[in-house]
Parts: sequence; C-alpha cells; structure tokens
Amino acid sequence: MSAVSSRLPAFPWDKLEPYKATATAHPDGIVDLSVGTPVDPVPELVQQALTGAANSPGYPTVWGTPALRDAIKGWLEKRLGARSVEHTNILPVMGSKELVAWLPTQLGLGAGDRVAYPRLAYPTYEVGARLCGAEPVVYDDPTDLDPTGLKLLWLNSPSNPTGRVLAKDELVRIVAWAREHGVLIFSDECYLELGWEAEPVSVLHPDVCGGGYEGIVAVHSLSKRSNLAGYRAAFIAGDADVLGELLQIRKHGGMMTAAPVQAATVAALGDDSHVQEQRERYAARRAALREALVKHGFRIEHSEASLYLWATRDEGCWETVAHLAELGILVAPGDFYGEAGERFVRVAFTATDERVEAAVKRLGQ
Repeated sequence: MSAVSSRLPAFPWDKLEPYKATATAHPDGIVDLSVGTPVDPVPELVQQALTGAANSPGYPTVWGTPALRDAIKGWLEKRLGARSVEHTNILPVMGSKELVAWLPTQLGLGAGDRVAYPRLAYPTYEVGARLCGAEPVVYDDPTDLDPTGLKLLWLNSPSNPTGRVLAKDELVRIVAWAREHGVLIFSDECYLELGWEAEPVSVLHPDVCGGGYEGIVAVHSLSKRSNLAGYRAAFIAGDADVLGELLQIRKHGGMMTAAPVQAATVAALGDDSHVQEQRERYAARRAALREALVKHGFRIEHSEASLYLWATRDEGCWETVAHLAELGILVAPGDFYGEAGERFVRVAFTATDERVEAAVKRLGQ
C-alpha cells in the first residue's frame, strides 16, 4: 500500500512552530497574524438560526434544502449581479477547502491531466492536483499556458495571499480564452466581499460570462464575510452540467452540509448588516496595521482586497518571520504560497482589536 501523503508537499505550517514558540514567549503574549481565522462573534441571528434547527434527526441532502438554494440564488443575483440563476446552477459544499482539495479527483482527473493555478496561491490548489495524480502547473497569465491537457484552471480574485484583484477586462479575456480551448474554470472568490481599494467582480457577472455559465464555476464561502469558519458553510455556482455531475458524485460520498448549518447559511445570506459591521472592523484593523508596518520599514504590495497585507522588507521571508517573532508577532512566510513569495510575508488582520493594538505598539518601538 503506497501512502497517498507521499504525493503531497510537506505541511507548511509545521515549519512555523519554532517561531510561534518565540512569539508566545513575549511578555505580553503572542499576536498571531499568521492564519486568517475569524475571531469576532458569529452574528446573533445566525446563531439563532443554527440552534433553531438543532432538532434535525434525519439526514440532510447533499443538494441542500430548497430554502438554502433560494437563499444562494438570491445572493448571487443581488450581490454578484448574476442573471437567470436556477437551482441546477447551485451546489452547497462543506467549506471551500474540501472542495478545492477534492475537486480534481471528483472531476475524474488523473495522470496526464494538468491543473493550473496562480504562481502565488493558496497551497491547496496544488494539493488537489497531487491527490489525484494530475500535474500541477503555475502561471502568471493563464492565457500564456499551453492548453494541451489542461483540464482545470483555478482563478483566485481577490487573491490569497497577495490581495490582488483581477479587473473585469482581465476576467473577460481569460474566460474567452478558456472557453475557446475547452478549459474548465473554477474561480475562488471567497474574499469577494472584502475589497478595500478595488471592487472585485465575479466570473458570474454577465459582463464577464456573457450571461451564460458554460465552462465556469465560482466558489464562495461564509467563513470570512460572516465569521462562519467553524460552521464549514460554502457553495459553488455556475455550469449546471458540471455541478450536476459533482452532485451525483457527492451523493455517493455522503458529502452533506449539516442541516443546522444550512439553516444558518440561509440566515447569513439574507442579512447585509452584519457583513457591513464586520467590514468596518477589518477596515480599521487593516489601516492600523498597514500604517505601523510601513513606519517599521515594510513595503506593501497589492493588498487591495482580502484579509491580508502582502508585505516585504526586501529580505528573505524567514528573516522577516524571525524578526517579527522577537516582537511577539507571528506572520506567515511568503514561500508558503510559492517560490515567488520568498521575500514577502502575509500579515492577516483577523486578530482582535486589542491584539492589533498590541502589534501596532510593538512595531512602533
């Protein structure tokens, strides 16, 4: 029996443990800005919806309740400007990470197939390709890729880790190229509601897709916009043929979003006020950390959206990680996201106001 894990890269976060120990030893404790995990409360109306559905003894369905699909449809049309969305264009998933990791396998990809993703990217895109034995391929501009054998093209806007946003005309060009060459696009848009210096656009917008969803699927999550990382609430939307195939596969795999989580998702998608409140929290933390980092000698690149500042002191990323760890601040080294990030660090602004204030104070000393 060969270990599947042998196909995978080393788990990057394990390398950060010694620096975490250094930061934790700071007299005032660690300020952990390494992982973009929400720290603010789950909105009360979402908690109420979850507990209200707690008496759910039966199995949920993989496709979700009609109420859930209606809520997703409404959000897609209202927030993304999508048109003519049907239930067949929607599929709930159990958090976006499992979707990213297992999508190539569920699409039936394997040896001889290629999966492409940005040169600086969320590591799970590569993991998904390697799990099924496909070839991972990185790009700067996807339209420069050889489309031969290219079965899946990941887009990520706003980007994790850089916060870069793909402009509408870029998306139009990429979608046209992919359709011309028969390449399936999955667009990871989990940070779309967190644009700061740019307004992110979905591939499902009619100006991008031409009003049809052939060959394109968008990935969305409630983890960041609604503080629901612990709920594993996400969904994909787009090409009905692709989603129909995935639905059948996921039925066999029992990949069901828990019934209380489905109810909570309906509540979260139906309310805009908590999203705006959370944006305001993040905006204040972002502004404070950005100013403190620049005064400390950092240069910030991109970072026009998402929950991160892509920062550099023009030195190796691990030197920067070590320097900040001595100040009790833990950040993610840029090379976690590809070799092109070796002189950058990713700084999350998902800490509490008190911890962000502590980081700002330390950076100013």
